[in-house]
Parts: sequence; C-alpha cells; structure tokens
Amino acid sequence: MIFSEEQKKRLQLEINYSATRSSGPGGQNVNKVNTRVELRFSVDNSQFLSAIEKNKIRFKLKNRINIEGELVLVSQVERSQWRNKEVVTNKFFVLIGKALTPIKKRIKTSPTKLSRLKRLESKKRMSQKKQLRKPLEL
Repeated sequence: MIFSEEQKKRLQLEINYSATRSSGPGGQNVNKVNTRVELRFSVDNSQFLSAIEKNKIRFKLKNRINIEGELVLVSQVERSQWRNKEVVTNKFFVLIGKALTPIKKRIKTSPTKLSRLKRLESKKRMSQKKQLRKPLEL
C-alpha cells in the first residue's frame, strides 16, 4: 500500500519520537549527543487505521509490537538526530505499507508445449547417457 502525502501527515500526528545516546564506537560525538531516534506508534489507539488494518498490522508485525500495543522502531545509523528521524520514519512507512498490502493470489498455469518437449528431450538425453555407461553384452 502506498500512502499519499495527506495520509502520511495524518499518520505522523500519531507517532511519538524520543532521542537517546547511540551505542557503539564514535568518540566524543556518541558520548555527548542524543542521536539515536526511537519511534513509537500505538497501533491500538490509532484514529487513522480501521479495525481490519490494525489486526493485519498486529499479525504481520507482532515481533516489533510490545506488550502495550506500540510498534517500536529505532535508528542510530546516521550521525545526526534529524537524519535518524528521517530514516526511522521512512522505515515505518515501508513496514506499514508492506503489512497492509494484500498478497497476490497465484494463478495456476499449465506448462507450455515447448517446455514439455524440452523436459522430455532432457529425459531422453539422460537415459541415453546412462545406457552408454552399461557394459556391452556379448
């Protein structure tokens, strides 16, 4: 599902951001600056999503939703808080979009005439190869 700009704005009103210190190497910048951004979205309390959409999200993203019913995403790949906020927001819209996209049903097809002929030819070649391995009978 692809969201329009208006839909994104309405969803962003329901998102809570918090910033903390990043972990890992980086020296003084990591030790001083709160660049890690955590996004929290309450699936249960969302005004924008319908009940069906909430259930789909709860089912497909159950590993990312905590006990309180919040979808929690974190980004600390960039050096600035602003860029991490953009990264985590984009990740959020991609995840929600994938969760709400309906799965395409597979349409059964039969093998084409050419593919059936190729299969039979390869079987004949394999059979001949194995026949040639047998010792000659006198």
